[in-house]
This record gives sequence, C-alpha cells and structure tokens, in this order.
Amino acid sequence: MAHRGASIVAPANTLAAFRLAREMGAHAVELDVRQCASGELVVHHDPELADGRIIAHLTKSQLPDHIPTLDEVLDTCGDMWVNVEVKNYYTEPDYDPSETRTLAVLDLLRRRVALHGDANRYLLSCFRRKTVEYAHAEWPALPTAWLTVMVPDAAALARDLRASGHAAVHPEVSCVTRELIDAFHTEGVRVNTWTCDDPARMRELIAWGIDGICTNVPDVALEVLRA
Repeated sequence: MAHRGASIVAPANTLAAFRLAREMGAHAVELDVRQCASGELVVHHDPELADGRIIAHLTKSQLPDHIPTLDEVLDTCGDMWVNVEVKNYYTEPDYDPSETRTLAVLDLLRRRVALHGDANRYLLSCFRRKTVEYAHAEWPALPTAWLTVMVPDAAALARDLRASGHAAVHPEVSCVTRELIDAFHTEGVRVNTWTCDDPARMRELIAWGIDGICTNVPDVALEVLRA
C-alpha cells in the first residue's frame, strides 16, 4: 500500500505521487481526506497548509494547485485498491463530530461504486473509532478499519472489531507481532500496518502473514515480496 502515494520520490498526497505508485505496480494506495469550506473533498494530511491557514476555512480556489480533490486522485489510481483515511480527530481544528465529512466521503464512494460496481475496491479508515462506526452503520457493504497506535489486548480488540462488522485493524508497525496477527486472523479481521520502509521488517511481517504493509517505498516492498 503506497503511503500517500510513492511519497519518497514525489510530494505526498499529490497526483504525481499516486501516478508513480501506479506505475511502480503498487497493489494499493493510502490517502488522507479533508474537506474545504466550499465542500470539496481534498487529499491532504495536515489540517493546515504550510503557511498555517486551515483547509476547512478555505475554498477550493484558495488552496494550492498541488492539492487534489478525492475524485481526481481516485481517477489517477485507476484499478488500484484504495484505503481512504478520513481525517477527523478531536485535537485538530477541523474536527467534525457531526460526521458531515464522512457522509460526503461515503456519498462520493457510492457514486463511484455505482459506476464501477464493487465497494471492495475501497476501504474507509480513521483514528476516531466513532467515525469508523458511523461509516459502517451508514454503508455496511463498504469495508472499514480502525487505525490505532497501540493494541494492548489483541484478542479482545479482534473480537470487538469482528462483532462490530469491521474488515481490518491498522496498527502502527512497532506494535505488530506474530501473535497480534494470529489473534486478528482468528476472528477473520485483516491486519494492515503503517508505516514500514525497512526491507528486513517487511520480510518479517510477510512471513508472519500480514495482510497489508503501508509504505513510502512501494517499489522496495514489491521487490521484497517478489523475493
């Protein structure tokens, strides 16, 4: 999974980064979605621009040209599987407890699925568990995943995510063990980890049966996988 595209060789979350990931043969991409003041869904990691202006307070025409819309990115990704991370956390200036942004993402993906026919081309994830729950309740057929830094009790969380109908967990790579992967697989929950650029660690994760590796260097990951 190309993390924000091929983000070592091109600026992250730009059309160039996603285009390069596709050309490299990445199986999937991960991207970050926010919403600007005029309603467009845009792909950008931070809530602010480099000059400090908040994206949610700006119209699309006020944003730099290199910030693409979600539709533009999905067009660039072609047939690749896409992990759409909705950025929605209470510490950030564009925090959206009403889930207006999430609903806009779901509406956009529904429209694209109506054209292409398969909700499994996408997965919606978020660090905010309530956002993931909201997305699943609104559209149970769309795969969803919870992003987390730590997993103190893998077996309990695996049971919880399975019972809640979620497809995957996305733990930070330093907390991933063989036992964690096995615990989630026992419950039928996939494990996609972030963010791993170390070939030795990639080999270890693959040997343990990881489902997905989010990486800034998809070309390196593909070489490891081929080997």
